[in-house]
Amino acid sequence: MTDRLHVLAIGNAIVDVLAKTDDTFLHDKGMVKGSMRLISEEEAEEIYGQMGPAKEISGGAAANTAAGLAALGSRVGFIGRVRDDQLGEVFTHDIRAQGVEYKTAPATNGLATARCFIFITPDGQRTMNTFLGASTRLNSSDLNREQIERADVIYVEGYLWDAPEAKQAILDAIGMAKAAGNRVAFTLSDSFCVDRHRAEFLELVRNHVDILFANEAEIKSLYQTGDAHTAAAQAATDCAITAITRSEKGAWVLAGAERHEVQVIAGVHVVDTTGAGDLFAAGFLHGLTAGRSLADCGAMGCLAAAEVISHVGARPEADLKAMVAARLG
Repeated sequence: MTDRLHVLAIGNAIVDVLAKTDDTFLHDKGMVKGSMRLISEEEAEEIYGQMGPAKEISGGAAANTAAGLAALGSRVGFIGRVRDDQLGEVFTHDIRAQGVEYKTAPATNGLATARCFIFITPDGQRTMNTFLGASTRLNSSDLNREQIERADVIYVEGYLWDAPEAKQAILDAIGMAKAAGNRVAFTLSDSFCVDRHRAEFLELVRNHVDILFANEAEIKSLYQTGDAHTAAAQAATDCAITAITRSEKGAWVLAGAERHEVQVIAGVHVVDTTGAGDLFAAGFLHGLTAGRSLADCGAMGCLAAAEVISHVGARPEADLKAMVAARLG
């Protein structure tokens, strides 16, 4: 019998193309520092021709979380759509090599594999230009019911809501998971994404999501308040478990009347903040599916996030399993 999965992540299958740059380059190219914007395939080709030496690493928010979970020792799968092109092969090789069960067949026509050009300034901030490509064509035919039914938790990224077919696929996946008695985790992904889909996200959180991930900007956007405490309190009434990341201030974990304030890992030199939230989710879900306390889950999340911001790229490079064992046992 095939082993159960601790987590099955569903999201955009993207190859990150990372390059170090300075504020002048961003200004000259009309890029807003620290932002993410969507671009066309033509713009993607133009940017690639203008950027300096780059490093290609498979990415995508939920895929980064899956890679982090695998590094921590969880049994994890991923569903996401690529094209049968060079970057599609890069993505497929990378995610499988990291120990993630990936069965989604590549598309044989249509848009190219998604890529995100990430420009990293000396202060560690990243500015992203994303061509979502084939990932936006994810649909219900890409779902693997067997994977969904044997996953203790499915983890879904909010970015998928921008594509109608992908949104329907997520709703179908949630239905399959719930019918199998499994839990649903959801990340709000981006405050602008929340702005676009607030009413639907609220309905989802209140009626279908068991574990919610957000940062302060996203949770305030969801509940349309300028006060993070107010938003967190509301989330605690709407969802069984809520984890809110707060950058250098750590994280809050809420479950009913239970509250935990988790501190960041001290002494970390920030090189690149890409993937911090993704790896926090990985650490948290690893702890949760292992039966750890919510306080420990938050601490594991902060530890995984601290590792990933200490180097370029959104996938772990150090031995996360050993780091967790050394700090938390």
